[in-house]
Amino acid sequence: MSPPEPGQFEAPWQAQLFAVTVALAEAGALDWSDWSARFGAARANVPRDDASDYYDHWLQTLEEILVERGVVSAGTLGDLTAAWARAAAATPHGSELLLENDPGP
Repeated sequence: MSPPEPGQFEAPWQAQLFAVTVALAEAGALDWSDWSARFGAARANVPRDDASDYYDHWLQTLEEILVERGVVSAGTLGDLTAAWARAAAATPHGSELLLENDPGP
């Protein structure tokens, strides 16, 4: 399996992540060439036919840059990640996943 082509997403969150990254770059919250170089480095040791974690690397790269630039703190990012995981666990199958579904710690 090759890395996804632009506009080719396997899940809605991947398209949303792509759109958020572009919007952050356009707003000046991140430098596209810096993001691209870091993303390439994160993917450098992944076999070319394995794209299973392509967008996981994409997200990790984006998160690292946003924390470094002070756009979000690592603590806030961790809290949000945990809240989304709890919301996902509390959301019945087939229902829309919403952060409001987080029952809390």
